[in-house]
Amino acid sequence: MRLFALACCLAAVVVTGPARAQTDFDTIAEAAILIDYPSRQVLYAKNPDEPRPPASMSKLMTAFMVFERLDQGQWSLDDRLLVSEKAWRMGGSKMFVEVGDRVPVQDLLRGIIVQSGNDACIVVAEAMAGTEGAFARQMTARARDLGLDHSVFKNASGWPDPEHVMSVRDLAHLAAEIIARFPQFYDLYSQKSFTYADITQESRNPLLQGDVAGVDGLKTGHTTNAGYGLVASAERDGRRLILVVAGLDTPGQRRREAERLLEHGYRAFQSYELFAGGETIEEAPVWFGDRASVPLVAGDDVDVTLSLAARDDLEVDLAYDAPVRAPIVAGTPVGELRITAPEVGDRTVPVVVGTDVGRASLFGRMWTALRHLVGMGS
Repeated sequence: MRLFALACCLAAVVVTGPARAQTDFDTIAEAAILIDYPSRQVLYAKNPDEPRPPASMSKLMTAFMVFERLDQGQWSLDDRLLVSEKAWRMGGSKMFVEVGDRVPVQDLLRGIIVQSGNDACIVVAEAMAGTEGAFARQMTARARDLGLDHSVFKNASGWPDPEHVMSVRDLAHLAAEIIARFPQFYDLYSQKSFTYADITQESRNPLLQGDVAGVDGLKTGHTTNAGYGLVASAERDGRRLILVVAGLDTPGQRRREAERLLEHGYRAFQSYELFAGGETIEEAPVWFGDRASVPLVAGDDVDVTLSLAARDDLEVDLAYDAPVRAPIVAGTPVGELRITAPEVGDRTVPVVVGTDVGRASLFGRMWTALRHLVGMGS
């Protein structure tokens, strides 16, 4: 593996707006995280991996499971799911479904997302897995597949249970997965109210009801043990941030700390484009190919989010096995970009071959081998 330091200073990168130096920042939340989307760079974290009671914020996982089933064509939004007596009797926040009714999936999703209905969660859990307990086990297994290593689910709603936990990092990662995988359903999180059974309920997300620019989701939570928490996302001028706060004492604290954290992310950090998707990063030598070199490209746009103070210490290195051996197909990963900067840690981005390379003729392979041997001899 060869490592190449790239001449990729930010002086040559387009800056899309003014940047300011990062200042010291803290929050009274017991746990919090702010990440840049889609790079998922962590811009701020406090106790990010501490397993905590998530309360209704864990309904993000319940909705994720429904979204997947819809996306795979196993359910449709018009499917009607049976309401059991257990769902009807469920306490806490409710959608107010009636036992024996069959409720459309699209209404149940709004009941879960907008109204935070515990009863709606049980309806979809029983429809998917037979029992709420079996559904919770499915949630935990799927969470592991997604890399949510500090999440364990014991029910579908976030109802208090000492073993039902999530970390704020897992919640932020899950929110990013929902945004990335299910854009067709994400607008449900921006809905400010929903009426079911002639009962209109407002979204519990305080940032949706106020004047915080760009906020379009996601979910609040509150129990006595969990305190007040919020998973939120906002997009401004093409930049999306995701935040989670947890363990606050009052709804007012939740709103203020979430807004402060968002404003800090937009004020103190700026996004820069290092490479556009498909842009050639370097020409790599080819071994036994029908061409002498091949472009190595970024498969997607490569952006980095930095404070002004961190820009001068940005390092971008390209690592790959050289020469690239032919034949090889465009899009094949052959190395990685290693991006290092203060405050945001290390990050790697795959690098792929930009064009097909065929195998050289017999004469060409012999000539390449001869040149290699001569080079070794010198």
